Amino acid sequence: MLKMLKKLWCYVRHVSGDDAYEQYLKHHAEFHQATVDAPPALSRKEFFKLWQDSKWKGINRCC
Repeated sequence: MLKMLKKLWCYVRHVSGDDAYEQYLKHHAEFHQATVDAPPALSRKEFFKLWQDSKWKGINRCC
């Protein structure tokens, strides 16, 4: 039962975008291995600012 709740919670976080920064860090570690010692380009605060701006900027309606 607890395992199902954890999976559900992970799914909700993924769908809502709450885990977006963790996914960014995972991508950075996986695909930018040439610069292992270099930290990710964006801090958590900078990432969410950029993410929200790209999501909510401009016209978001059909008519």
